[in-house]
Amino acid sequence: MNETKQLKKDANRVLKATSRTFYIPISRLSQELQEAVGAAYLCMRAIDEIEDHEELPTEVKTTLLRETALMMRGTFDANAYQSMIADYADQLPEVTLRLAEWIAYCPVGIRAKVLDSTAEMAEGMATWAERDWTVKTEADLDEYTYYVAGLVGVMLSNIWYWKAGIVTDKQQAIGFGRGLQAVNILRNQQEDAERGVGYFPPGWTTETMFEYARENLAEADAYLASIPKQTTIYEFCKIPLALAHGTLDALAKGKEKLSRPEVLKIVGSAVLKR
Repeated sequence: MNETKQLKKDANRVLKATSRTFYIPISRLSQELQEAVGAAYLCMRAIDEIEDHEELPTEVKTTLLRETALMMRGTFDANAYQSMIADYADQLPEVTLRLAEWIAYCPVGIRAKVLDSTAEMAEGMATWAERDWTVKTEADLDEYTYYVAGLVGVMLSNIWYWKAGIVTDKQQAIGFGRGLQAVNILRNQQEDAERGVGYFPPGWTTETMFEYARENLAEADAYLASIPKQTTIYEFCKIPLALAHGTLDALAKGKEKLSRPEVLKIVGSAVLKR
């Protein structure tokens, strides 16, 4: 029992360290949903850290991502995973090193679905690493944003259905994740350029990317509207979506990001009054 308590404590700590945006809404969900969404987020973050790593060679990334996906699609073996990452243990962050624990933390009833979405994400990320994240067309951008964010929406929808019987539209769920990612692309444009990375298809202006973000956030708005209000699930989805809309408005006015008071104001108006 103490081990379970400690794992929950660790999961919350790592969650808080890796995502302030999602930590607040996750902490307000019911116990089982906290565990499901928290574990799912940590699993996806674990592979994201491999894909995003600045020092690992591409072939190492793709091998780790594809092997992890294979394990997730079969019977995940914690020892086999630890052996596989052993040579890179000093380079990988805690969230990646402890992937087996996040899987164990995930409620059994939804675990297979979480692993399925995470495996698909890992496979997609491996392919994109090989392509050096080169976006040539809008279809490429759609594919890239599907793997890194749209799948988060799909996974969340599976969790809402499992726990609360809430049925959502898959395309809108993808738009939810994709819209948040498009806002991130706009916000990190300068930073990405400095690293030599760009997600704008050739010929796209900042305005074209704004349009792309708005189209996907409209899908996200429809997604939110399909979830019953006055539920913590509605609140969970509303907080990051409200922040994305707020960030897009701020960027359109020439600001770099939302100020801390603006973030608090948006979160405050999005949370349920209890």
